[in-house]
Amino acid sequence: MSLGPYAFFIVASYLVVALVVLLLIGWIVLDYRRQRARLRDLEARGVTRRSGRGAADLP
Repeated sequence: MSLGPYAFFIVASYLVVALVVLLLIGWIVLDYRRQRARLRDLEARGVTRRSGRGAADLP
């Protein structure tokens, strides 16, 4: 497979995109963990989610 005179640019572009995608995945994983910890903290303090109520609890 010959990429011609632009081979360096093409390979570098793919590497940059792969790096950005990996960084975004890492950011999402870290944010998910932070949000879960925050929810656990709120629930431990007695704050509940309205979406957690069943249909019988509605007025």
